[in-house]
Amino acid sequence: MTYKHTEIDIISESPFQNCKLGRQNYANILTSIVESFPEGFVLAINNKWGTGKTTFVKMWEQTLKNSGYKTIYFNAWENDFEDNPLTAFVAELQVIDKKGDDKFNTVVKNAALIAKNVAPGLLKAIVNKYIDSETLTEAISNTSKSVLEIFEEDVKEYSKRKESISKFKKSLSEFVANESNEKQLIFIIDELDRCRPNYAVLLLEQIKHFFSVPNIVFILSIDKEQLGNAIRGVYGSEKIDANEYLRRFIDIEYSIPEPEKGKFFDYLYNYFEFDNFFRAPQRNSYHGLQYDMDDFKETSKALISSLTLRQQEKVLSHTRMALRAFDYNSYLLPPIFIFLSYIKSIRPDFYTTLSDKSATIKDVQDEFYKIVKPFITEDTKVIFSKIEAYLLRFYENDKSQFRNSSELFEKSQTSNEHLLKIESKIDSNMLLRILTNDRFNFDYRDLKLSYFLNRLNLTDTIKTS
Repeated sequence: MTYKHTEIDIISESPFQNCKLGRQNYANILTSIVESFPEGFVLAINNKWGTGKTTFVKMWEQTLKNSGYKTIYFNAWENDFEDNPLTAFVAELQVIDKKGDDKFNTVVKNAALIAKNVAPGLLKAIVNKYIDSETLTEAISNTSKSVLEIFEEDVKEYSKRKESISKFKKSLSEFVANESNEKQLIFIIDELDRCRPNYAVLLLEQIKHFFSVPNIVFILSIDKEQLGNAIRGVYGSEKIDANEYLRRFIDIEYSIPEPEKGKFFDYLYNYFEFDNFFRAPQRNSYHGLQYDMDDFKETSKALISSLTLRQQEKVLSHTRMALRAFDYNSYLLPPIFIFLSYIKSIRPDFYTTLSDKSATIKDVQDEFYKIVKPFITEDTKVIFSKIEAYLLRFYENDKSQFRNSSELFEKSQTSNEHLLKIESKIDSNMLLRILTNDRFNFDYRDLKLSYFLNRLNLTDTIKTS
């Protein structure tokens, strides 16, 4: 049994064989775009962090290789220890240098000239030299140069930079044409939105100015919103239109469609072997517990299927670990258990509030509704009414050690009926029926929220596998 989701194995001959989300068709679409623009371009794959972009682009990269394309995979986040992306870019090109002639050496030589003339540190020194009047005065007096001489030198430096960039692009184009078998070189840049903001911006600028040559396709795997925040941070202004800025670099933007709802949950359910608990003979021998598996699946799909793939992994991994603290004959009540596991990962502030018992019943109910409101439909109303009833009753049991009456409902003085003291924004009649049914008031009467929280906090002894 495992509690950590490992990277999916990518089989060379069939890259999407282990894809659990049915994404091979999207790779085929993107490959057809590459084939339609042989001159090269910049494509951005824009999806939120945690939606499986890295796995997808690695599978697609292997598919491209199988079709005869030369590819380079570059993890920007792992390489942002370099001050200048140009150094890492040129080093990666060596991977495809199979013919062993002088063309790659020419690229390296011309890249060195660019690095010398436009290195970030040098540019910063030049800017500081002419902005700081005190430094400028000192420089003039020490060298006895006139302002005109300094200006002339600056003009010469500008000319050298233009010439070195032109030489680099020409040698790069010749190298790619020589090595790529009449197909484009595919340069995949991943995790761009996770690296240092100034490195990300410099990398984009260098792609535009140095690598915009025929036969190179750049694939940027990004979270555009996060990358936009990095851009605004580098330029020190929230007023910068990050979308407009990125349009200067990106020719085509593509978003991988969301997977079919519940599909990834089904995969993770099997991966983490939940059936080892729910279908255990020791558990199913107890009356009333054999329906827990269905309740667990139904609640999970209603609540967590809208999360990113990475968030779903996190919630279900921890949930599976916490299940080990339940005896096979223990009450689990999947709706409340999976909800608490959900907020532990996604809304830890509310989870802490419940643990501290620092909120009123009404505050807990209001916050609960804010969290689940987006997930409530006619089909899921019963699920969330159950969670509401369990949450409020068990929280009340935790908060009030000695109580003669409930803040949730009371018995009518004129009839044998119960009356709800607190209205539900989901369905008050349903909430009252759940709170007053026989099983709730006998089997679950003394259950406390801490019964579930302790297991989710991994503070209870492990009892099952």
